[in-house]
Amino acid sequence: MFDTINWDDLRVFLCAARAGNLSQTAKRLRLDHSTVSRRIAQMEASLGIAVFERHRTGLKLNEVGERLLRHAERVESAVIAIREEASASDTQELAGTVRLATMEGIASLYLAQRFAKLRRTAPRLSVELVTSAQTVYVHKREADLFVSFFRPPGPGLISERIGKFRLGLFASQDYLDHHGVPKTLRDLGDHWFVSYIEDLLQVDSVRWLADVIEEPKIAFHSNSMIAQMNAAAGGLGIVMLPSFATRDRPDLIPVLPALAGTVREVWLNVHSDLQFAPRIRAVRAFLKNTLKQDPDMQVTLADAVPQLRTADCKNP
Repeated sequence: MFDTINWDDLRVFLCAARAGNLSQTAKRLRLDHSTVSRRIAQMEASLGIAVFERHRTGLKLNEVGERLLRHAERVESAVIAIREEASASDTQELAGTVRLATMEGIASLYLAQRFAKLRRTAPRLSVELVTSAQTVYVHKREADLFVSFFRPPGPGLISERIGKFRLGLFASQDYLDHHGVPKTLRDLGDHWFVSYIEDLLQVDSVRWLADVIEEPKIAFHSNSMIAQMNAAAGGLGIVMLPSFATRDRPDLIPVLPALAGTVREVWLNVHSDLQFAPRIRAVRAFLKNTLKQDPDMQVTLADAVPQLRTADCKNP
């Protein structure tokens, strides 16, 4: 009967609906595969109807499952609210874990070195910094917070722009000695570049090289910004990098800094269920204040090089 459904079964259902397969669900919930399968079967037996279509590639919600998902998410929101309120009243000191997801470059080259300041003010607050090359869906509970270079979609999402940074072209002295220093935008067509692997890109906002040159000649591809930066420093080609990535890299020389550049926004995203939780509010405030106090993260249109017309940079 319906009244035999419990929260543990719903929790497994929610995770399976979001993951789309039993193996990933078991991994996320730290359960074995058979337990996940049994929990789903138990819930379907309580309902008297199947909620998933089983395929060789995984699980897909049927029409009933889609309706149940909406109800289960409301239950999840209530459970989260109870847990957050209980933990907030348990102690006057900020405590708990916040999982923050963002892209590798800003995580490793900007945010990671700044969390010591937060630790000093809130020693019982722990941050899990997750790097991802794709959109992280906080409404699917993949993280508590998501810092992105775009405003992501998603129901129940609270998004705010907290910064804007400039990107420019850089190369090593060795590369410039061997290939010459570009003097004009058109000269870029004669040079080699370092960039992302196109078919692995899942976030359009990191296609920043396309903002300044159309059809560049690529000498080296990597899905890692750090790998690209080091490849350029080794002389492989010209790379486009954010301002925060090149502060401590004297081995990378700006290329056409007054002509070639673009900008990206920084967005902070949280599910509405969590926006008032003390641990979440503390990390959000820290991130906003950190970027607000950094002039390089508050670029204005007057400071930024206008986006170039790609026709000016076509290969000859």
